[in-house]
Amino acid sequence: MSPPASLDQLAKQVDRLSLDAVAEKYPNVNPSQNPLDLYRGHLANLLEGITGVDPKIIYPQLLWTSGLDKGDFVLAAPALRIKGKKPDELAKEWAEKFPENDPLFEKPVLVNYFLSFFIKGAPLVKSVLPMIRELGSDFGRNTSLGLKDPKDPSQGKKRIIVEFSSPNIAKPFHAGHLRSTIIGGFIANLHSAAGWDVIRINYLGDWGKQYGLLALAFEKYGDEATLKADPINHLFHLYVRINTEMTAEKEEIEKKKQAGEDVSALEANSLDEQARRYFKKMTDRDEAALAQWKRFRDLSITRYKQTYARLNIHFDHYSGESQVLESSMDQIGKEMEEKGICKEDKGAMLVNFSELVPGKEGKRLEKPIVRKKDGTALYLTRDISELLQRHETYKFDKMIYVVASAQDLHLKQLFKIIELLGHKDIADKCQHINFGLVQGMSTRKGTVKFLDDILRDVADKMHETMKKNEDKYAQVHDPEGTADILGISSVMAQDMSGKRINNYTFNMEQMTSFEGDTGPYLQYAHARVSSIRRKADLTDEDLASANLSLLDSPHAVNMVRLLAQWPDVVQNTLRTLEPATVLTYLFKMTHALSSSYDQLRVVGSERELMKARMALYDAAHTVLGNGMRLLGLSPVER
Repeated sequence: MSPPASLDQLAKQVDRLSLDAVAEKYPNVNPSQNPLDLYRGHLANLLEGITGVDPKIIYPQLLWTSGLDKGDFVLAAPALRIKGKKPDELAKEWAEKFPENDPLFEKPVLVNYFLSFFIKGAPLVKSVLPMIRELGSDFGRNTSLGLKDPKDPSQGKKRIIVEFSSPNIAKPFHAGHLRSTIIGGFIANLHSAAGWDVIRINYLGDWGKQYGLLALAFEKYGDEATLKADPINHLFHLYVRINTEMTAEKEEIEKKKQAGEDVSALEANSLDEQARRYFKKMTDRDEAALAQWKRFRDLSITRYKQTYARLNIHFDHYSGESQVLESSMDQIGKEMEEKGICKEDKGAMLVNFSELVPGKEGKRLEKPIVRKKDGTALYLTRDISELLQRHETYKFDKMIYVVASAQDLHLKQLFKIIELLGHKDIADKCQHINFGLVQGMSTRKGTVKFLDDILRDVADKMHETMKKNEDKYAQVHDPEGTADILGISSVMAQDMSGKRINNYTFNMEQMTSFEGDTGPYLQYAHARVSSIRRKADLTDEDLASANLSLLDSPHAVNMVRLLAQWPDVVQNTLRTLEPATVLTYLFKMTHALSSSYDQLRVVGSERELMKARMALYDAAHTVLGNGMRLLGLSPVER
């Protein structure tokens, strides 16, 4: 990608500075996609002459500040590790030596041993706004980060697998799946923006004795038309009904047993036993049994896809427990036995980690069972086979499992067994991204909610809220569709606003409000800029030819300083993998935007001023839209 012309011109204002030289000198730096990389590069070069320290040491120490009033970058003198002088004396000396008339920076502000650097407004405004205009939806993306070798693009992209969502067919798509879906979709988008080759996998709970039970329920009570119209709900209701019958039957058999009656015939023909026999037919690849199971699975996936589409999510591959071959699990079991990883205990096979892994870690990993007495493999064995098979199929560079924190131990056990099997290289590529619980989701005690129900409820709530403003409501082209998008935005923003690991309470009133830091507030901020642009009636040519030197007020310059941070925010989020990093930035930026409207009026201003201010707002509109899409939201224009 060729660098934006405005940034090239900025680099030319400084002696010995070029975009290529900065990119060449520092790792993972791409000034043609991130304006602040150019500023850091220039500052590191300057400080090399002042401090005598290698600029490669200085560059990573030029840190963000907590707010624009503290500068754009801050350097702590002790970070450069110079011996023999007190840090505050060094800082004072460096501040004095800093050039009086640097083209890009003011003289630094000194606080103790911290140097704060403020970017000069005029050159920043003239370079960043045209850059955002030129890059558009690519502003914030740094596609070189996903290359195997950034210096040699012909080596291709790194490949990442993100496994997320993973509901169980015929069971409710509950809050845990919702969080996995939202966070996983975001992590996939983030890596995509960083230029990785991303493969999104949905690992369905689609195998096991419960499918035998489900097939029996369908034989007894199933209805073809209902199955086709609403497979997920129909299968769920059948499953609940047969489960209730099975529990009652077990209790009845147990009573008779206690009374000394012979229950062998009852047991042999019980629902539990019938389900086991049916599932045995499935594992033996009985054609009719498999065909029925495949219909349930395919119809459910079709329905899931419709729901995922509303959340802007797609999967490259619907995998599932059913895809793991019995033969490969048997092979893994044998290999684990041969290598002394698992051993027999009361007829079952278990892994005693305290004998395999020294110290506290071994105790913490406990003693998971990998094969039951009756010879059936458990989840862990299935997951080991699946992971090794995936590595074989996809040759991934990284794999992320987006699974609730309740599974922390399970995934630690999985990665450790992979390592003990001699695949440390594969274990090292795997990462578990965990998250806390959602509280307050079920309506009444014991009632479950499907994802579709949740989304319908929030859309209805948003629709009610929208109707309160009759004038604006009348201007919305598709109120139902807009309410749906706003509802989804409210759920997603509430989910992402805290650290992933924190539990949160599902609060319909709070999240559907246009006040405070909510999804609807972001949508409102985006639609408001669109509305100003419509009223101003300016063309793209008008904005491209705007005289940006008119944007010299502190308010306008601060807005541009915030916008320039967006590529940094994206890059920082790649390290934290916390959606809240993006959301916090977007709220900070939209608050600044809202407070600009009184100071920097567009409609009713003199024409040249109007063009310049609209160019600023248009850039903010681009950044806000890019941020929302990265989170998985659909920005609305009205």
